[in-house]
Amino acid sequence: MGAVGLFYVGAVLFLNGLMILGKVDAKAAAVFNLFVGTLQVITPTYLIFTSGGDPNTILGASGIYLFGFTYLYVGITLLAGLDSTGVGWFSLFVAAAALGYSFVNFRLFGDAPFGVIWLYWSFLWLLFFLLLGLKWEGLTAYTGWVTTIEGIVTAAIPAFLIMSGYWRNPTATAITLAVVGVVMAVGLWPLTHPRPHLAGTRPGGPVARHP
Repeated sequence: MGAVGLFYVGAVLFLNGLMILGKVDAKAAAVFNLFVGTLQVITPTYLIFTSGGDPNTILGASGIYLFGFTYLYVGITLLAGLDSTGVGWFSLFVAAAALGYSFVNFRLFGDAPFGVIWLYWSFLWLLFFLLLGLKWEGLTAYTGWVTTIEGIVTAAIPAFLIMSGYWRNPTATAITLAVVGVVMAVGLWPLTHPRPHLAGTRPGGPVARHP
């Protein structure tokens, strides 16, 4: 059941990334955030109630609420036209909590791939804090692309592989995820922050200013 929710987390992150990049209308994206946010609250609640009191199951399910509440918060904020600082500062809490869940996956669950994936999520939610909470608008393009890519790499693909029975070779998977994450984080920076002196040299005139 958790993998089903994770698959749609991939979809909402992909959509939200496109929204940040200005490709999707904010209110249109808000509706899907509410759908996925509701799913990501119902899912951990069901897992906890059917866990039989197993502490590992409860611990694993508890992290899902971080994302469910984020998407509900985003959806309501966009539809109501609220300031983004609430979502931004909540994202700082999520980023810090994600480090703890990463440690738990590495040390307690022995799940290295998801230990790495939680580090991805910590980085992404830190970007949300900087962009939405502190209003560092220069990170808009970078955050949009990171969000879009993480939706595919950390959620949609792993969820589909888990559901289809092809989520195997945890060590190789963790290493691959780590390498892809570093390449993404470092490689996207110069692509989303071109050097200013190149602005007037590209064909067609000055490039558009990144927000």
